[in-house]
Amino acid sequence: MIRVLITGSKGRMGQALVACSARHPNLQVIGGIDQGDSLEPVVEKADVIIDFSSHTATLDIANICARHNRALVIGTTGLPSDDREKLVALGVKIPIVVSTNFSTGVNTLFWLTRKAAEILGPAFDLEVIEMHHRLKKDAPSGTAQTLAEILAETREQQLANVLRHGRSGITGERTPEEIGMHSLRGGDVVGDHTVVFAGVGERLELTHKASSRETFANGALRAAEWITHQQPGIYSMQDVLGLR
Repeated sequence: MIRVLITGSKGRMGQALVACSARHPNLQVIGGIDQGDSLEPVVEKADVIIDFSSHTATLDIANICARHNRALVIGTTGLPSDDREKLVALGVKIPIVVSTNFSTGVNTLFWLTRKAAEILGPAFDLEVIEMHHRLKKDAPSGTAQTLAEILAETREQQLANVLRHGRSGITGERTPEEIGMHSLRGGDVVGDHTVVFAGVGERLELTHKASSRETFANGALRAAEWITHQQPGIYSMQDVLGLR
């Protein structure tokens, strides 16, 4: 039995993880901590930690896991680039899964986005549209950011140089190189993502709509079971699903 501890256990994703854990007979959720709690006294009781806390806490959690040689699954989004680089260094010591989205469908969307960008080539304009509930604090979503990174990587571009967040006023004509990013917020939307490939005379749209957080929770639990059998390193949900 693989023992799991959840950080961010009182949040929406933390509660979904607990609710879905009964469907994973090889896993046992032994507890959870949240804001104000310390991971250090309880980390050795677990085989793997699933982190859905906050991007401000993730690096500290990863350092504790590294000190105690515990596997880690990270689902927090909005991590600064410096923290992501430090996580890579910690991957030398412990196995870590880092994913902006644990949904099987979304990871299939990542794969399809790359293939579509390769096939359609530079003649198609690229736009990413995402929508989430009104309580989401970061924008764009981590999933939308990943989609934009895939598009830029496929076109051998530096994302920072071509990403354009929305449009307002007299913007001039759209440049062929830019990747548009648009974030919508409202209601209780769990997560919608669309990648638009707009050509002359035709348009292809790839869309994923999540109706329940259970899809993310089940994916994260699947990753937790998988990562305990891996060597130290940084992995993604693409690795967990065998899509890489």
